[in-house]
Amino acid sequence: MKAADVFTTLDIELKPDPSRTVIRPFSFDYPDDMADGRPARMKQVAQRLLSLPPALRARMRMLLAVPMHERHRNADETFLRRYDEVAASLDLNGTIDSTDRLLIGAYFSQEYAFESAALFNPSIIRVPDASPDDEAMPFLLSLRGIGEGHISSVTFRTGTWDGSDRIEVNPASQHGIPPRIDHEHDGWTRLLCSDSDDVSETVLFPVLPSQRSGIEDLRMVNFTDDDGARSVIGTYTAYDGMHARAELLRGVDLRTVEMRALTGRLAPYKGMALFPRRIDGKFVMLGRQDNENIWLLRSDRLDHWDEGQQIMGPKYPWEFVQMGNCGSPIEIDEGWLVFTHGVGLVRGYSIGACLLDKADPSQVLLRTASPLLFPSAEQRGGYVPNITYSCGALLHKRRILLPYAIGDEYSAFAIGNVDDLLSVMVKA
Repeated sequence: MKAADVFTTLDIELKPDPSRTVIRPFSFDYPDDMADGRPARMKQVAQRLLSLPPALRARMRMLLAVPMHERHRNADETFLRRYDEVAASLDLNGTIDSTDRLLIGAYFSQEYAFESAALFNPSIIRVPDASPDDEAMPFLLSLRGIGEGHISSVTFRTGTWDGSDRIEVNPASQHGIPPRIDHEHDGWTRLLCSDSDDVSETVLFPVLPSQRSGIEDLRMVNFTDDDGARSVIGTYTAYDGMHARAELLRGVDLRTVEMRALTGRLAPYKGMALFPRRIDGKFVMLGRQDNENIWLLRSDRLDHWDEGQQIMGPKYPWEFVQMGNCGSPIEIDEGWLVFTHGVGLVRGYSIGACLLDKADPSQVLLRTASPLLFPSAEQRGGYVPNITYSCGALLHKRRILLPYAIGDEYSAFAIGNVDDLLSVMVKA
């Protein structure tokens, strides 16, 4: 068997949908050199609105409600919350009734099509409360959406897989709802997703200054600590328009998540993936700290990373430029199965794999000499040409479900057998 024959691609594709939107804050003011002596623009907009006849303002609210309620279940609550956020800066006189509060909130909000340009770089885990022995395993899929201004956010899908060559992906809700910041404590920012009725409605849109230009490439893992405690943890790249850094996401429950920055000498890099358990009492992570090779990191703390070493580098033509991981390692009897990506000619991204020693994952036992998945003739175009990429795979019954991105534009799925995969690997 050839490496390219290990996986069977499915006919299911997840493509960007410009009709799915979220309501996000919208702020504006004069340029600094034009602001002297002038009231703030946002304050003037609110005053212009309040100068209109009450009947006209009531009519405006009715006209606003029709399109907003078609696409957003909680539009009124969102606009009223936005008013509360800006009210102090507007310094308005008198009592502002609910109609005017809602309209003011709407003036300082905007709809954003969070996956209008791309829906890609998927990660996948078993739904946390599901048993690994379930015949049909429910899964949670995360995807990176890109909208106007090349801003990235994270959206979710659910589905089931019984280990066969077929999967079921549940339809996404037409509603998109960003989380609300609850509070910050000990470096963690807690976000509430309680307004979402379904996980596919939740959109992790940038909410912190470090994420101003995007939340990229979430790599989720079901983590089990030494005391048996289980949690969903993810690593992602936060981009503020100038600098990228690694950040951490953890699920407190199904409707609450927390985020924080990773710290330490080896933390400010993209593409980090956490092992699903500690090894010898330490957290273990894969990364690409030198932008070329795969590194293994160890730490006593989940949020601080100073210790690491290079364990694997480019060897074959399809990975000569650089290598990286395609998600968290998967524990099998033979060791740690890691999907990798390699960059070769014309910056083409292909997906391969390697096997790490279970007791000492710094030891690479096997690797693929040729790629498992690569852009076909029909897939070479896209938002970014010549790319196949993934942020995680799922194991069930010695079979692998691998969601992957094509052309940084849309997502597809492939299924293969662990034994077939191991058979095409060569000694590292």
